[in-house]
Amino acid sequence: MTSKPISRAALEKLQRDTFGYFKKETNPKNGLVPDSTRRGSHCSIAAVGLALAAYPIAVERNFVLREEAVERVLTTLRFFWRSPQGTAPDATGYKGFYYHFLHMDSGRRAWECEVSTIDSTILIAGALSVATYFDQETEQEHEVRTLADNLYRRMDWQWALNGEGKVSMGWKPECGFLPWCWEGYNESILLHVLGLGSPTYPLPAETYKAFTSTYAWQEIHGQQQLYAGPLFIHQLSHLWIDFREIQDDFMREKEIDYFENSRRATYTQQQYAISNPREFRGYSKDIWGITASDGPGPAQLTIDGIRRNFFDYEARGIPYGPDDGTIAPWAVVASLPFAPEIVLPTLQHFNEAYPEMTSEYGFKCSFNPTFAADDQGEKGWISKGYYGLDQGPVVIMIENYLSGFFWTLMKRCPYLVTGLHRAGFKGGWL
Repeated sequence: MTSKPISRAALEKLQRDTFGYFKKETNPKNGLVPDSTRRGSHCSIAAVGLALAAYPIAVERNFVLREEAVERVLTTLRFFWRSPQGTAPDATGYKGFYYHFLHMDSGRRAWECEVSTIDSTILIAGALSVATYFDQETEQEHEVRTLADNLYRRMDWQWALNGEGKVSMGWKPECGFLPWCWEGYNESILLHVLGLGSPTYPLPAETYKAFTSTYAWQEIHGQQQLYAGPLFIHQLSHLWIDFREIQDDFMREKEIDYFENSRRATYTQQQYAISNPREFRGYSKDIWGITASDGPGPAQLTIDGIRRNFFDYEARGIPYGPDDGTIAPWAVVASLPFAPEIVLPTLQHFNEAYPEMTSEYGFKCSFNPTFAADDQGEKGWISKGYYGLDQGPVVIMIENYLSGFFWTLMKRCPYLVTGLHRAGFKGGWL
């Protein structure tokens, strides 16, 4: 039996409830957003960037007043502009980039985390979103635009190359650049586009060619596609960029675009769940969505005669894994623009079969029907909380599906357009 599609009203309520995470969990003194609802969680700068990107949608949907949104945005942008940059181990950032995690109160580096190029990209993409949206000639909205522009111009993308042909994933004052760089199809198209579009320290054009040269084109479940295991990779850059009918050199050769590739990847996820090669409980045409998410582990359990390994937070993917039976509803929502015909019935099925998975801020992070420890119900494990990284894509991609508003907004961002041109994108709206 096929579930009927979720209603538009239910989708709009999900969007509003999900935005509530940013409205209620953000520190009003500095605009920092916790990584999750776990007690003592540090700020994730990517969650801050997603919160910033969500504010224009929230204003348009009357979740917050424009004046309140401007105040919140200014609090955030002022903090990052004034926060300490440098090589001190407790700074907030370096070379215009920022540490992955920050203390929620002081905004200083948490743990011994890295200055993260991708998380800084998401943060600044959020800043450019509000700079594009808040275009009125008031003193406050002018300050929003000025601060966002200054933050973007301060990012030294050429430093992030570490003298190599590809962008480094990060840097630490204790040991310098991390040994990994951005290669293979992943979430960093947005990173490269903003790096190429920089008016101050732009990446050279050959950086993007070096990145795409590491792509892997495969056939998975009968679908020819640019491979990436976790579903979020097929979504993150798409939050800001409408890839329909625009192509870089790689996609021109394959005669598709990144939007079509994400559509194929979405169907591949569903087909993987239908075939269910590892025989997890619950997987079906209406239960799918494997990506980076919270999980029930670390644990080992024997279930249905099979010894299973379960993970905590993990970048799960298909078809090669890791896969421990954990499904992330938010990743299904974030595929709405690509394949609504399979996403909408799946969301309705989640509501009907797992009503306990929805709470104050919409869908909880993830659930695992297979994991059945002593303290779990017959439906298995359900995440107790929320992650800011999950909430943002839900708000943004529901909007891109319903109205296309956010994609239309970002087409007005000159830096994004410049970066796409420099990466070799042509056609369509470009």
